[in-house]
Amino acid sequence: MQKFTSIASSLKKEKPLFSVEFFPPKDDAGGKRMLETAKAISPYQPDFVSITYGAGGGTRETTMRYASALQNDYGFEVMPHLTCVGHTVDELLEILEDFAKAGFRNVMALRGDPPKGEKVFQAVAGGLSYGSDLVALIKENFPDFVIGVGGYPEKHPEAIDASTDLINLKTKIEAGADFITTQLFFDNQVYFDFVKSCHDIGITTPVLPGLLPVLSLGQAQRFCSMCKATLPLLLEKELENADESNQSAVGSKWTAEQILGLIGEGAPGYHIYALNKPQSTLKILESLGIEKAVV
Repeated sequence: MQKFTSIASSLKKEKPLFSVEFFPPKDDAGGKRMLETAKAISPYQPDFVSITYGAGGGTRETTMRYASALQNDYGFEVMPHLTCVGHTVDELLEILEDFAKAGFRNVMALRGDPPKGEKVFQAVAGGLSYGSDLVALIKENFPDFVIGVGGYPEKHPEAIDASTDLINLKTKIEAGADFITTQLFFDNQVYFDFVKSCHDIGITTPVLPGLLPVLSLGQAQRFCSMCKATLPLLLEKELENADESNQSAVGSKWTAEQILGLIGEGAPGYHIYALNKPQSTLKILESLGIEKAVV
């Protein structure tokens, strides 16, 4: 089993951290595409990769299967996600024990979105209601785990206001979270304002910017609607003016420029939502001058 690398420690190094997010495939064909993406990205040696977790535990086994493949077959440091959705505390502890047995020591702790068809999150009997509860559960029972949590630079869609959202985020940090990964954003000033607001309220943990290289105008609009993120007018116009076949190139260029600006102003690194597709991520890394590792 490979040596555990703490994401929290990596975020404090001078070299900007680079990470990629995958999601559990729905079928074997999707799994093949995901692993082909992992193979294509692996020579660039991301500091870690994460893999998301489906609502209601529907991807529990799939998440474990592919998280293990990413770790054992490609040598990645893997951070599996875990949500409160559909699970009792006992079930969550079982999953965390499975993570520990598999060699995972970094975990992204999230409340999770309501299952499809439901608008309001409801904890199951014997379950947890808040992300901060999950953080506390992990900290108490698996104190050697490094815990990441999500942050919303433009406010969580369910939060009453930005101040309340920041207070909730601070609660997760105080419960034991080690770092924050942001929801997607397309305007770097949004990130810097968010980090300042975090500092103003006493949150000093690293804030890793999460970035989505958009593939098309329609996709960008859907994601922004879902996450309540702002689509900059300039990016929207560039996507509108590009042929459909070139819109992904526009998205890759925009994300690469975001990364340069973020790192130049002191961000600790960047987390790419790759959506199990390698092309955009590879274009970004190449344009940034990131070289493949020599093996």
